Amino acid sequence: MRRPFREYHLLQILSSFEEQSLPLDIFLRNYFRAHTAIGSKDRKEICETIYGIIRWRGLLDHISEKPLSWENRFRAFTKFSQNDDCDPALPAHIRVSFPKPFYQLLTDSFGEEKAFQFCLSCNEPAPTTVRVNLLKTTRNALLESWQNRYKVSPCRHSPVGIRFEEKINFFGMEEFKKGDFEIQDEASQLIAELVAIEPGMRFLDYCAGSGGKSLAVAPRLGGRGQLFLHDVRLQVLLEARKRLKRAGIQNAQPLPPDSPNKRLLKLKMDWVLVDAPCTGTGTLRRNPDMKWKFDNQTLQRIIQEQRQIFDDALTYLKPGGHIVYATCSVLPQENQHQAAYFLEQYSLEQAGETFASFPTTGEMDGFFGIVFKKKKD
Repeated sequence: MRRPFREYHLLQILSSFEEQSLPLDIFLRNYFRAHTAIGSKDRKEICETIYGIIRWRGLLDHISEKPLSWENRFRAFTKFSQNDDCDPALPAHIRVSFPKPFYQLLTDSFGEEKAFQFCLSCNEPAPTTVRVNLLKTTRNALLESWQNRYKVSPCRHSPVGIRFEEKINFFGMEEFKKGDFEIQDEASQLIAELVAIEPGMRFLDYCAGSGGKSLAVAPRLGGRGQLFLHDVRLQVLLEARKRLKRAGIQNAQPLPPDSPNKRLLKLKMDWVLVDAPCTGTGTLRRNPDMKWKFDNQTLQRIIQEQRQIFDDALTYLKPGGHIVYATCSVLPQENQHQAAYFLEQYSLEQAGETFASFPTTGEMDGFFGIVFKKKKD
């Protein structure tokens, strides 16, 4: 029997995704590029269904017909509603669709009730927010321009954030092409706000990725001073270069890992940002596949990587300068415990309050950020 168009591609994606290691969002992007016959409405429906199935896979495995298959999970999902009362006799980790060891780690860290609610919130879609590029426009100007076209409102915490109550193809918008805004979660915007940089200063984004935090920091320099974007992945630095150009930022330069200029920057930075690789537990709404790959060995490896990266990044900070340590994780092992370790190991003192957000229904992602000042002695 021939399957309906959407169902065919949905099951193709799920079965193919299971056989490789790319993150779900990247895999989907590649699949749609290779299958151009899938239109925008079909892509939207397929993506929403796939994300729902991946989020609720643990519970679906319990309620779907056997043997377990993506087709049977899909059939179960079409009849499933997360608002239905779940059998209270089921183990908690199945009711919230989380791997048992991961759920146990969360309950050990936060207690049963908070861990349970955290897992439920991770199974919901994340809010959609953008950050206004103050080099080109203002939040009020964009809100005024959009208020008759979209359901938008100013973010409650970020002074440069705008929230959308509907899914939009941002990449096709003229304002995006002009560099008036970037897509960025509100908590991520608030991490960039921790960098209290002033015109004329030097800033190093040590784990820059494609430059999201640097793009947010740049307007505070007012075109004076320098931004350096470092990452070990050359491909993401190429993407950062495109984003910097679109945003109209001219005082920034990518810094590849083999750049001979790196040694010249030692002890020269006023501000360093270490947006460290992490488990991503604060962004599981956007990356639900990550929870099924989580294990304690990975956590321990990441903790050691974070310490090594921070140690490397600190060598660029001048005495009296500031370094921000940040993650998109909610786990204390990656956040508060690491902050205590850095204070013990290095000649640092905390500057200002610690930032920590926790995912709840309709609110920002889970991020952690702390600012240290390097002692002059």
